Amino acid sequence: MSDDVQPTVAEVRAAVEAFKAALDRHLDAIENRAGGEDPAVYAAFEALASAAEVYDELLYESYDEVTPFEVPSGESMPEYAGPEEPEAISVLIRRDYTIVEPDRLFAQARRAGEAEETESSTVNAAIGVIFGEYEPDEIAQRHKEFGLEEGDSTLWVSAVEPAEPGEWLDAPFDQADPQLVVCRFDVSAVFDDELGVLDPD
Repeated sequence: MSDDVQPTVAEVRAAVEAFKAALDRHLDAIENRAGGEDPAVYAAFEALASAAEVYDELLYESYDEVTPFEVPSGESMPEYAGPEEPEAISVLIRRDYTIVEPDRLFAQARRAGEAEETESSTVNAAIGVIFGEYEPDEIAQRHKEFGLEEGDSTLWVSAVEPAEPGEWLDAPFDQADPQLVVCRFDVSAVFDDELGVLDPD
């Protein structure tokens, strides 16, 4: 059984109420803007993005459902310069973890590697066993069982030219061009921190 603590109904409700309040504050800031680059509008936009991200995450964790909202990633990405109708796409995912309980990692690796008598006495070996046995999405869902703590994660969907089998395997990430990113989704504790500052209750 997973040690993950599922969000309560009250937590999901609180997140959606915070999201609705952020919507109201965003509209209010727009209606009362002072000039074309009012910092209050920017601050309300960032708060709205953070509240939407928190609600989306809790909704997924509790009910395996998502919202239709894409939270913009800010000014860190350049304007899209790829084709309007790409022939192919590439999905690039980065998920960071901190190894907080090595004993759990070793225990899971021993269980997973028993059938193959895999050596897992070092952290690197245990990680190899875990990621060889489980899909990355399953590890993300069950990270606490493996002694891991989630860090930031990002997913880029990029426009690419159709590739031949094995064509890019020698350097799989060399063509990660930000200008070809069709859409991007980020998850970070930064959003939780910003929401906490916005609404400590």
